[in-house]
Amino acid sequence: MPKSAAPAKDRSTVRTLLRLWPYVRPVRTRLITAAFVAIVASCTGLVFPLVLKWMVDGPVADRDPTGVWLGALLLLLLGVTEALLFGLRRWLVARPLAGVEAAMRADLFRHLQRLPVAFHDRWASGQLLSRGTTDLMLLRLFLAFPLTFLLVNGATILVGVIILLGQDFTLGLVLLAPVAPMVIVLAYYEGRYTAVARRAQDQVGDLTTVVEESVLGIRIIKGFGRHRSQARAFRELSGTLRGTELAKARILAAIYAVIMALPEAAIGAALVLGTVRVADGGLSTGTLVAFLSTALALRWPVESIGFLIAMSQESATATERYFEVMDAEPEDPSVTAPAPAAAVPSPTPGGRGAGADGLRFDGVEFAYPDAPPDAAPVLARIDLHVRHGETMAIVGATGSGKTTLTALVPRLHEPTGGRITLDGADITAMDREHLRTLVAVAFEEPTLFSATVGENVLMGAEQGAGDAELRRALDVAQADFAHALPQGTGTQVGEQGLSLSGGQRQRLALARAVVGRPRFLVLDDPLSALDVHTEALVEAALRRVLADTTALIVAHRPSTVLLADRVALLSGGRITAVGTHQELLREDAEYAWLMSGAEAPAPDEGPGTDTGTGTGTGTTHSGTTHSSTRKTHPRPAEEAAR
Repeated sequence: MPKSAAPAKDRSTVRTLLRLWPYVRPVRTRLITAAFVAIVASCTGLVFPLVLKWMVDGPVADRDPTGVWLGALLLLLLGVTEALLFGLRRWLVARPLAGVEAAMRADLFRHLQRLPVAFHDRWASGQLLSRGTTDLMLLRLFLAFPLTFLLVNGATILVGVIILLGQDFTLGLVLLAPVAPMVIVLAYYEGRYTAVARRAQDQVGDLTTVVEESVLGIRIIKGFGRHRSQARAFRELSGTLRGTELAKARILAAIYAVIMALPEAAIGAALVLGTVRVADGGLSTGTLVAFLSTALALRWPVESIGFLIAMSQESATATERYFEVMDAEPEDPSVTAPAPAAAVPSPTPGGRGAGADGLRFDGVEFAYPDAPPDAAPVLARIDLHVRHGETMAIVGATGSGKTTLTALVPRLHEPTGGRITLDGADITAMDREHLRTLVAVAFEEPTLFSATVGENVLMGAEQGAGDAELRRALDVAQADFAHALPQGTGTQVGEQGLSLSGGQRQRLALARAVVGRPRFLVLDDPLSALDVHTEALVEAALRRVLADTTALIVAHRPSTVLLADRVALLSGGRITAVGTHQELLREDAEYAWLMSGAEAPAPDEGPGTDTGTGTGTGTTHSGTTHSSTRKTHPRPAEEAAR
């Protein structure tokens, strides 16, 4: 999805806000009670003019001090009652609305965890963050204030108009004259304000993304001296957001100018007409005072309509943005996927027929969902068999689809054609939760969380795993440095694990992959950040792990390739060659070029050309026979491997 998302549907404000009902339903009783209390409190204020009319036409005209004091006491009681009722309304809504916001935020976070990787690839993190913070804050404020007071002020205006017409019908009609132009103005500006409010909220998401990326990438920014360019990008986005906010302010200014000027003009006209009628004896002074007091009491309910409608528009936009994420189809770990179009019926889960065990790719194809229709698939007709207990290395040029291929095994992406089986069971027939207990992964970019070393590693183990499993995994990954940290394995590694070196993070990610003793292991270049000596130690430990599992390893260096029994060359989205390292060095020019780092082979060099890079390893493998001693040969020197 682009950084600034566009509304998915053209839905009215009311219909959009009605989507909040499932969250509001549990607290509807308190909200309705709060609204009723607020209506009573607001209408209590309309009793003031009636008391004033009685005082002016009665005790004041009759010069009765007792009546004046009685009226003053009544006004005081009305004021205290109004204040207490409004305080009660706030108490009624505070706790339940905080609960509504918390529930919506929890649902959003839970839903984000269930959305497929493809969704997160399209969405900027700042956009998601702004939906979980700023947008939900707007919704809580809407439920606490505009939603209630649109109802309260509407009821207050209705009661006030009835009182005005009852006091003097002619003056009441004068005050009602601005209603039609005000409605026209509000209807004209509603759509414009909605569009600008949406644009502003999307720009807040873009700005959040820049801030987040700048904080997480501060080492890169400082290392390359790019702080000025980042500051410039931030200023440009801030300036754009400022312009959008000013556009909102201009629209609101136009709305307020009309909403405030027209009622004020009507009150002025009513005052002049009422004064003339009092002078002529056609209207009592008390009635005029009560009429004008009632009109002034209605100023806030009328003038606040523009503000409340604007907040409602922003809240509708926030609701729309929230449900854009919530409407995305989740990846349910307990639901199996439909078989791809080119799939064939899978064997009985768990079956281990001859030639069907291990990891098998049968005619697997993959294209990203948002790719153009005429774009070539990332993977095309992948046929590959990793035998039970075997380690297969995947080698290919950058961009050949190696990482995508490994992501299909744990169903981080769904193949668009063909099928993948584990020990004969089609992975689309397994629920994801069970599948991911069978397959462990370690990615090229090791991601650690703001938690302890132990918690990060044990994420890859079943519930109940303890210190014994943790120590074993750290030993396998040659991550014993964790015991020397200030609090040992209880040390907090910090955000993204940036308090550790790249090699340390990679070793902890590897430990996380092997801690659960998985049946299938998928490693995406797991040794890329290690120095030569640590790499040799990790390889020695990995050989013990790989002897008990079926593994698929993305490799870029000969030293990693030599961990595997066989190697598959991925080129142009297809498996073009499979064999041992030595066989491919002798028989495949592209593979020899990838392993040697030399210039690309000349066009007249066929695949059988001997590049001279396959000597010196002293290792022989069969492309068809699985050797139980595959990982016991000594690690050759880098030059010999080439």
